[in-house]
Order: sequence, then C-alpha cells, then structure tokens
Amino acid sequence: MKPKTDRIESIDILRGLVMVIMALDHVRDYFNYGSFFIDPTDVETTTPILFFTRFITHYCAPVFVFLAGTSAFLYGRNKTKSQLSKFLLTRGIWLIFMEVVVNNLIWTFDLSYSFPILQVIWAIGFSMICLSFLIYLPYKWILVLGLIIIAGHNLLDGLVMQGNSPEAIVWYLLHQNHTMVLGPDKMILFHYPVIPWIGLMALGYCLGQLYLKDFDEKLRRTWLLRMGLGALALFFVIRGLNVYGDLVPWTVRDSSTKTIISFFNVTKYPPSLAFVLITIGPALLFLYVIENVKNSITDFFLIFGRVPFFYYFLHVFIIHTAAIIGIIIFGGNWKDMILTADVFMNETLVTYGYPLWITYMVWIGVVLALYPLCKKYMIYKINNKDKWWLSYL
Repeated sequence: MKPKTDRIESIDILRGLVMVIMALDHVRDYFNYGSFFIDPTDVETTTPILFFTRFITHYCAPVFVFLAGTSAFLYGRNKTKSQLSKFLLTRGIWLIFMEVVVNNLIWTFDLSYSFPILQVIWAIGFSMICLSFLIYLPYKWILVLGLIIIAGHNLLDGLVMQGNSPEAIVWYLLHQNHTMVLGPDKMILFHYPVIPWIGLMALGYCLGQLYLKDFDEKLRRTWLLRMGLGALALFFVIRGLNVYGDLVPWTVRDSSTKTIISFFNVTKYPPSLAFVLITIGPALLFLYVIENVKNSITDFFLIFGRVPFFYYFLHVFIIHTAAIIGIIIFGGNWKDMILTADVFMNETLVTYGYPLWITYMVWIGVVLALYPLCKKYMIYKINNKDKWWLSYL
C-alpha cells in the first residue's frame, strides 16, 4: 500500500513524464556522437530522428517551470501570503545556490568552475524569487502580467548586447542567450534568460486555481481542454504567419522534411511565444486526459514526479559518471570528460560519442536504475512530513 498524500496525482504524473524525457536529452548530451558541438536542431545537418529526439525534450523545461508555479500555489493553500512569500524567496535563493555550486559541479566535474552554466534550476530559482513578490498582487493581475510577458517578450529579440559590460551582463541574465568569454580558460554561459520563465511560472501559479478542492472537476477539465486546444491552434496561426513569435522564422527548404523541421524548430533560449504554445498546449491536454487515469504506467511516472529535486541532481551525476566509465571501457582519456572551458574552446570532444541507438539504450538503463532510489525517497518524504528541510529537497 502506498503512503497517503494530499498531492494531486495528475500534476505529479505530468512532471514525472517530462523528467523521464529530460533524462533522454541529458544522456544525448553526454553520449550521442558530436553532441557537444553539433546542434541537433540545425535543419541542414540534422536527421528526422535526431531532431525528434531533441524536440520531444523541449517539453521538459517549460512544463517543469510551469508546474513549479502551480505547486507554489497549491503549497500556499493553507498558508498566509507572508508564509508563502518567505518560502518562495528562501527556496529560490537555495535553488540558485544549488545551480551555481552543486549543479555546475556535477555537470562538469570541474573543481575550478571554469565554465559555469546558468540552466533551468537557476531560472526556477530566480522566477520563484520574483513570484514571492508577485503573489501579493490580485490573482487577475498575476494572470495578465504572465500573459503579457509570454506574448510580448519577443518584442525584445532585436535588442542584442555584446561584450562584458555590466549592462550587457544584466541583459544576458534577462533575455539573451550568450556565452561570455572571461579569459583563455574561463567562460560562462547564460543559457536560461529569465524574463519569459518568470511569466511562465506566473501562469502556472494561476493554473493552481483550477485545482482547489471546491473547484468542479468537470469545469476544470473543460478549461484544460479549451486552453490546451487554444494554445495549439494559436501556435499554428502564429507560426504559420511567420511574422512574430519566434526569434528565427521558418523557411521553405529543398525537401518537405526539412521544411517541416524548420517549421517546428522553435527557439528555446529564451523560450519564444511559439515555443511556449507548442509545449504548454499539449501539457494542458495531457492534464485533461490523465486526470482520472490510474494504472501501472501512471504509477511509474508518479514516483519521479514526486521527487523532482532529488531526481534531477542524481540523474545528471549518474549520466556523467556513466559517460566517464564508457570512455575508460573504450580506451579513451577519461579526463576529457572533465568539462572545463578548455575542452570546449579547443573542441577536445569533437569526435567523441556513440550512435543514437546507444543513447536510447543508456537512457532506458538510467531511468530504470533511478526508479527504486526515487521510490524509496518518495516514501521517506511522505512518512516524514514533519521535517521542514525536506520541502527544500
């Protein structure tokens, strides 16, 4: 018998699903041939299966951030605004610390921190800090603000900074994906500019209203269906018009396959309006479909969805360690997998990697290895709700 919890299963199932898919992307990063220097979304060089492998993982970060906002709302149901604000503020600061200090270490194994990367944990942390103040606004204002940010931030695409000036660094943090070289063996990647992620978390927070205990289930599912279908329809309209909504317009190519890839090749860094629509739309439809579904498959994803922090850091460590073991087995230099700035500047791993089918096999192995660990930790968390520090892990 599973321990009892008041968590909403459909949300945890969706979170667990995207976390399992996320592992595929990260295994591809460490195992697929040329992954450190080849863009899997480059229309001219990618293949349909490689593009799909990357495209399907686009759902991970936006759904993760969106549901973090929803979870924040549900966490605050029985708390005062000040209590929820304090939790979001402290958790946001904690996540940024974990991103900079711990996550960068397990991603690179570089004790010198020569190539720090600000990724999704950073974006979630900063967005939580912002949400800790936004929750004092009326609910409708939060909703409108979130919609304005998501719909309007692509107006800022034309503002591009260069160099290492303070104002440029601020802009890289806010809205421009940029690798900043600080020296011959030092650089930093601003990979998750935060403006659109703040808007997405705010919208996720507003979604939480649909999951209040006294909210009619039929009405909730109706809203999920309408919003999901509406987001998808709007994606095809906006992307079809090809005027606004993404940093890179799609183009007609010399084959229908390349044209389709170009059409769906939306911008993630930072997430464009088109990117948000094509990812959050299906996520809402999934919540609509899965609400009353209960079987062994949903139970499998549920386990991962209830321990996201534990899963995230552990899966990166396991994948990186497995990559080192792989290099040793096949006679390579394991030190090449210590991902310093020099490794990227000198393209040390340009010829490294394995076929895509191996990537999928390793992905399945990693997920299965993580399952019993995540299940034990989930049960521990449920049985120790009195331990306040578990809410930060």
